[in-house]
Amino acid sequence: MEPILRRPNRRIFLLTFVASGSALAGAGAAAQSAPVLRESDPQAAALGYRADATRVDAAKYPQHTAAQICSGCNFFQGQTAAAQAPCQLFAGKQVMAKGGCSGWAKKAA
Repeated sequence: MEPILRRPNRRIFLLTFVASGSALAGAGAAAQSAPVLRESDPQAAALGYRADATRVDAAKYPQHTAAQICSGCNFFQGQTAAAQAPCQLFAGKQVMAKGGCSGWAKKAA
């Protein structure tokens, strides 16, 4: 005998909807509370990250210019006016908007 398939009722639908909304809200809050990247972080050091782009090592990264700051980078995940935001190059960490590194790529207009 085959089991009878029951149609989901409204309560199950609402509980599922609320639970998925809470998960999405939690993900957004987690992105906002991500730690700020430290210059001493191994990946930051490997890419020459500095919280202040004016301190990027010009001898080691001669192609770096003063205009190459994190807020103007394609990997910067915040608004241009944000003081700090997540960066795709440094997963789970936020970078300073006025920072810079060797992974900079011009933000598409």
